[in-house]
Amino acid sequence: MNFGWIDPILLRDFRAEGTDVHRLCTVEDGWIERFGRDVLISFRRVLTRERLVAELRSWGLSVGFEVGRGFARFVPRKSEQREPPRLIFGDPSENLQTIATERHLNFGIDFGTGYSPGLFLDQRENRRYVRHITPKRVLNCFAYTCSFSVSAAYVGAATLNIDLSQKSLTRGRENFALNCLPTIEHRFIADDVMAVLPRLVRKGEKFDVIILDPPTFSRWSGGKKFQVEHDFEDLLINALALTERDSHVLVSTNCSALREHALEVMARYCLKATRRAATFHRPSQLPDFPPGAGASSIWLTLR
Repeated sequence: MNFGWIDPILLRDFRAEGTDVHRLCTVEDGWIERFGRDVLISFRRVLTRERLVAELRSWGLSVGFEVGRGFARFVPRKSEQREPPRLIFGDPSENLQTIATERHLNFGIDFGTGYSPGLFLDQRENRRYVRHITPKRVLNCFAYTCSFSVSAAYVGAATLNIDLSQKSLTRGRENFALNCLPTIEHRFIADDVMAVLPRLVRKGEKFDVIILDPPTFSRWSGGKKFQVEHDFEDLLINALALTERDSHVLVSTNCSALREHALEVMARYCLKATRRAATFHRPSQLPDFPPGAGASSIWLTLR
């Protein structure tokens, strides 16, 4: 795969739509993402990092893109070996927290809290789709910093956000505040999604949009594990019990073993097991990502 740098016309299109967070370049062993004036370089080889830094300077001059700071992170084979990005150029005295904008919505970015700075760029089209369908009640599982919920709240939805990390949910609340969105109609639960969903079913709760974008692997207190390849079907079956006719469910993952075809097979099995029917919708290809890069996603519309 050698996708290269995005076209200057696309860069202008992002500016016109109020987006300053997107990919700038993708090569075989790395990529560069933009977060406002800052960039994050992800690399599998040191030579790739050095090449991307050198090309970034010349490319930026050619298209009129002024880079503020540059952060870099090594992409390990095992997720438990991930480390936070480190500053490789720019002012070290600047705050590691900043703000990036996607379609005029603001999201807090923090280069000092972990491997990911706070916003998954490959979900941009799915966040746009949430705004497009204007839901009323959204269940955001594995909510992280609640970017899907901010997009939904912007068009008037009430949301329920579930994540094991209270710190992530606190950042989610801050994202609401960055967009002047009150949180009075939004709930935040720091707990195991697989434990919360049955409780919601027993309460008779229903949602017209459910976001299922789980991590490939996570471990909860007490040693309990979630592995997306083994547990996604149970997760989707539990989620389907919280839907009604015309509800939308996003099924998405970065797991390389679960590409679109595998997701569709799994979804059809879960629909059959729950005696439900749905139409399938695939989001548009992101213009700044090469085919096959980023998360695989399918939207289910329940019938």
